[in-house]
Amino acid sequence: MDAITQPPVIVLNDADGVVIARQALPPGTPVAPGVAAARRIPAGHKVAVRDHAVGEAIRRYGQIIGFATAPIAAGDWVHTHNCAMGDFARDYAWGVDAKATDFAAEPATFMGILRPDGRVATRNYIGIVTSVNCSAHVAELIALAFRRNPLTNEDPLAAWPNVDGVVALTHKTGCGMTDGEPLRVLRRTLAGYARHVNFSHVIAIGLGCEVNQIGGMLEEQRLSGRLRNMDIQEMGGTRKTVAAGVAFVREVLDEANNITRVPCPVAGLTVALQCGGSDGYSGITANPALGAASDLIVKHGGTVILSETPETYGAEHLLTRRAPSREVGEKLVGLMRWWEAYTEREGAEMNANPSPGNKAGGLTTILEKSLGAMAKAGTTNLVDVIGYAEPATARGFVFMDTPGYDPVAATGQVAGGANLVCFTTGRGSVFGCKPAPSMKLATNTAMYVRMEDDMDVNCGTILAGEETVQDAGARIFAQILRIAGGERTKSEQFDFGASEFAPWVLGATM
Repeated sequence: MDAITQPPVIVLNDADGVVIARQALPPGTPVAPGVAAARRIPAGHKVAVRDHAVGEAIRRYGQIIGFATAPIAAGDWVHTHNCAMGDFARDYAWGVDAKATDFAAEPATFMGILRPDGRVATRNYIGIVTSVNCSAHVAELIALAFRRNPLTNEDPLAAWPNVDGVVALTHKTGCGMTDGEPLRVLRRTLAGYARHVNFSHVIAIGLGCEVNQIGGMLEEQRLSGRLRNMDIQEMGGTRKTVAAGVAFVREVLDEANNITRVPCPVAGLTVALQCGGSDGYSGITANPALGAASDLIVKHGGTVILSETPETYGAEHLLTRRAPSREVGEKLVGLMRWWEAYTEREGAEMNANPSPGNKAGGLTTILEKSLGAMAKAGTTNLVDVIGYAEPATARGFVFMDTPGYDPVAATGQVAGGANLVCFTTGRGSVFGCKPAPSMKLATNTAMYVRMEDDMDVNCGTILAGEETVQDAGARIFAQILRIAGGERTKSEQFDFGASEFAPWVLGATM
């Protein structure tokens, strides 16, 4: 169907008091029987199809996204000037929508890297993790020795074509921090990367005098085996540590290169579900399409991880309905209460999210954003709720507690075992997350065309009527299998993924 034949607005639910502008609407554009736009409505934004009194709930997706702060007439633009957050009762309806998973009789496969311990990798990196910011530059110098020169195209790893790279994961903390939960979260995150299936070998580099002592981290997290650890002070300084790090990488390159991709079941996939730079189309195109792909991943035995707790706020009652036990559902509700207390303690509020870019794209409240964001997780059961950077051991749809800030959230998901990231965006986020490949899904065709060098999938086809959400989901699932099998994403072509490593920093900086 040609996009020009499409109606000017998108109706998501017959119970909704608003519809969504498919493109910018001039004044007088019909938006419902007997209702016309009273003014220009920006693309992706909301227009009322009936009157709303002050204090009345405004619905999108059949759910409350806010309350009228001024009288709203049918045909009015609905946005931050007349719609705001408000409290309302959630019906958690524990488990009423939980259902048995319809597993595929013949699970799909992808060309993965089978590790000796039985785990399946999608990429094959050598990693350098840092215990503290003070060891960051030394780690980067080691990685630099193996980086392709973009000017001369000289590649130090040319003789080892099965090694995807040497990546230094640096951060801004590790000392000047309190013991307890802040240190445990950092160590859990670093350990998740040190164990990550997409690393063949890992070096851990510390300074020597930091709070996050490498020895303590190794003992607490039970790290051993392929990990080589070095303290700059004990090694005799920068030059000697860099030399030792470079020597270690050269020592293991032949072994790291000795891999073969073989057909592996989708059970070997753990996919992180992310969104950033969301717009008014996110919950209509890319997010539900990724949700359809998520359902296929689970159907074929794999795992998907949804995160960003503040961006699930207000929609959690729809996920508790999908929890097979009340215990799992109550874990999710408990996270919401923690975030309410956390933001209040910090003098913030949950509705500080959406961002300015989200609002420019048509999103008004965190309730609206959350309802669209949760669509990434499809329709299968919520099988587990885990803490930041905790291992995702359950098979199926798992929720991880993270902030809404994309790099911090994705870092937690990869630490939890995600070996591929699917990232939806409406405004055009650029992102990578080594050692996991990051696949970008555009919500609208205009942005996809404008930023085609950065986008892997165009979901604007749904708006144009060229395919259904389910068709797009099947297309995304097929591309996930190709990328998991070695096809490079756009972000990998730009070498994104090291600078975006961002552990969640908790507690005071001392």
